[in-house]
Amino acid sequence: MSTSARARPDGDDPATGPDNTQGNDSGGRDRGSAGESEVRFSERLYMAWWCWPLPLIGAALLAAEVHMGYPGVRAWLPYVILLPLAALLLLGFGRLKIQVTGGGRPELWVGDAHLPLRHVGAVEVIGKGARRRTLGPELDPAAFVVNRGWVPTLVRVEVTDPDDPTPYWLFSTRHPERVAALLREARPPLHPDTPQTPSAED
Repeated sequence: MSTSARARPDGDDPATGPDNTQGNDSGGRDRGSAGESEVRFSERLYMAWWCWPLPLIGAALLAAEVHMGYPGVRAWLPYVILLPLAALLLLGFGRLKIQVTGGGRPELWVGDAHLPLRHVGAVEVIGKGARRRTLGPELDPAAFVVNRGWVPTLVRVEVTDPDDPTPYWLFSTRHPERVAALLREARPPLHPDTPQTPSAED
């Protein structure tokens, strides 16, 4: 459970935490804090188009089942309610935002969770081939994980904060190389004995 991923009223003091979405999503301080800094990278993890048809078809079939059982207004009302509701739920999955901010207090934001870049250590790009292994047998239960199944690549970020029990962050992004480059550029120099972690593509 990540203290870096928890609410920090002053940006430094850990508070409390994440819930799970194929891993752990966490609550953090007000997103407006990121907006006050220079945003160097930003993306939303919108659901891929190929994830849309099945839920929409399911909503249409459910509406059709109600339609067949009731005449009059109740015949078309399920379509008006269920199809837009399904679309709104699908859009809701894309609300998660990944950001890297600059300025005086550069931070990595994953949803509402944030990690000051001064606490970033080794950064690793996880390619499509290594994704299953990284989320499976190699996953540390204490890690902060935000995984979106429709995004094939991830970034793993070591947490160097001595007061944070979270060993690393692991999160989905469609632009892992760009995110990794920004984090490596902004983090403090690694200790000479700290090995540079290569990208895991296989």
